[in-house]
Amino acid sequence: MDTYFVSSDFIKQFRRYSIVSGILLIIAGILGILLPQLMSLTVSIFVGWLFIFSGLISGYHVIRSYRKNWVAWFKPVLLLVLGILFLLFPTASIAALGLLLVVYFLLDTFAGFAAAHELKGHKGRIWMILNAILSLILAIIFLIGWPISSIWLVGLFIGISLLMDGIVLLTLGLAIHPAD
Repeated sequence: MDTYFVSSDFIKQFRRYSIVSGILLIIAGILGILLPQLMSLTVSIFVGWLFIFSGLISGYHVIRSYRKNWVAWFKPVLLLVLGILFLLFPTASIAALGLLLVVYFLLDTFAGFAAAHELKGHKGRIWMILNAILSLILAIIFLIGWPISSIWLVGLFIGISLLMDGIVLLTLGLAIHPAD
């Protein structure tokens, strides 16, 4: 496993994808910071549609496999109802997403520190640590202002997180070079 990580082909591929992904995430992050309410609404609508499509796919699976078992219908119906509620009540959905974001930022904190530990000795490691610290600060700030400020905090924090993730990927992509 370690030999693949240090292979020249992997590093070239990682570098290319990190730079492209980093630039795209930086652009998305800047848009989220400049238009936080729009980013919040967009994320809420996106999640609503994800629930609806998941409910339809799950329902199709129940029709094909468990048609006679009424308990199997619980998941598809729940997903469809949640999706419809997310689309009908976007403000409440944004508040609910805010709490999910707190969980995300806490998990991102853990993942950032774990990735920084794995990148011990590599350039750009400090950016992973800074990203993890930023995610922890965002989780704490969001909890303090919830639910009143959810309408703009969700979009703003997603924008900040995307911007920071983009900077991290771009920096790592530019810093890592294959050993020729």
